[in-house]
Amino acid sequence: MKIKENIIVTSLLMLVLALSFSSAQAQYLEEFEEKVTEFTLDNGLTFVVIERPVAPVVSFATYVNVGGANNPLGQSGLAHVFEHMAFKGTQYIGTNNWKKEKKVLQKLDQTYQMWLQEKNSITIDSTKLNELWTEFEALQEEANSYVVNNEFSEIVNRNGGTGMNATTSADRTNYFYSLPENRIELWFSLESDRFMNPVFREFYKEKEVVREERRSSYESSPVGKLYEEFLTIAYKAHPYGTPNIGWHSDITATTMEDAREFYETYYVPNNITIAIAGDVDPDQVRKLAKTYFGRLKKGPTPPPVYTEEPEQISEKRFTIEQQSQPYLLLGYHTVNDQHPDYNALNLLSNILVGGRTSKLYKRLVEKEQVALGFQSLNGVPGTKYETMFGLLAVPNRGYGTDTLETALYEELDKIKNGEITQEELDRVRTNARAGLIRGLDSNSGLAVRLGEAQSLQGDWRKVFTSLDDLQAVTVDDLQRVAKKYLVEQNRTVGTIVNAPAEEVADANQ
Repeated sequence: MKIKENIIVTSLLMLVLALSFSSAQAQYLEEFEEKVTEFTLDNGLTFVVIERPVAPVVSFATYVNVGGANNPLGQSGLAHVFEHMAFKGTQYIGTNNWKKEKKVLQKLDQTYQMWLQEKNSITIDSTKLNELWTEFEALQEEANSYVVNNEFSEIVNRNGGTGMNATTSADRTNYFYSLPENRIELWFSLESDRFMNPVFREFYKEKEVVREERRSSYESSPVGKLYEEFLTIAYKAHPYGTPNIGWHSDITATTMEDAREFYETYYVPNNITIAIAGDVDPDQVRKLAKTYFGRLKKGPTPPPVYTEEPEQISEKRFTIEQQSQPYLLLGYHTVNDQHPDYNALNLLSNILVGGRTSKLYKRLVEKEQVALGFQSLNGVPGTKYETMFGLLAVPNRGYGTDTLETALYEELDKIKNGEITQEELDRVRTNARAGLIRGLDSNSGLAVRLGEAQSLQGDWRKVFTSLDDLQAVTVDDLQRVAKKYLVEQNRTVGTIVNAPAEEVADANQ
């Protein structure tokens, strides 16, 4: 019976995803819905449960509807720092004496706040500053004596857990891993406890880990440096212009008290969605959810992002000079993923740079050989709010970024003039459908995709109905959005070019 059910579920899923766009799709989606159970606890926490008993494994994805765009002013990077805290354990895991550790952590944060206040005072007392820092270091060493390193992750690993990780984007924070189906209650116990009672263990140590991530991903990376500069120039008002990783000064200024206020504001159950996919019994999941997550108290609705990016009225350009592979990054302000034009822009991006059959690849990489490659950055840095239609280009040896930029505008002009075919549109739609099928071909893929759609778009079904939205896009729509959004006054252009050798030599002296 179990084997037969496995075959039916797997076949059904593949039918839903692989069938061509037609009226039959709605019928199969209805059948798929029979395998999905959605419920919301009294405290507002939403669960999406997907029955997929093809193996005795269950994948879990926890989505918190908060990201870099929600960081308080002066505390950029806080959402990312808090993500690190979730792996530090609980009041029972990761410590050898929580009562003593808690007292030291409270004193540690108080001392850091006093040091921070003195550091930023108009008349700094250097003696007092040094004394406070010495005390802070001593307290940090004492706090470390109570830490049992990696105990949380080791418990997960010992019980067959895999893929434990977390990510923070501009729009959301998610936590995910998989466990054997007979360890499902362990997940409920661990996950609920670490979100119900955050301990902020090794908070200041993790801030330095984040700072090092910033150095390696942005400051030491030409593309990272280009990307960060691009966002800060493209956005002059909206928080999308501030990097998720945070500024050095803000990382320094953030305290444990700040992190607790952030937690109390955004990590409320009515702002959390959990997706569970695999060999599960929905009734058991509902019971465990009430037992463990029902303990979390519902909080006030987190504040929305009110700031809107003003209309851009003229092109913005910048150049970074350094000894590096040259790069070109350009983008246009467009719309969020709920806007009717979003899908047309997404398909247009794929027609331009979506793989080896795209317009720019065939012309500039294969035929003219002036480029090494392209990457679409459509939907960067996020899609919850008005986003960017972005393109990253890498010139071939002997060619400059200006060559690629000119060619790119030529291809955009062709599209605006109607030089785009139904065949090109059908191809990228087929690729999009295939990409969705690949992304949902595992428990973890199902949990992540459906959880994200439920959290950010309010309905897990949009994972599937998005295919209908893509089907509705016409060639005329592609031409229309190109004319409307991809215009000079709405454009930001950034390049990395090699600095003259004499300038590099002078800089090194």
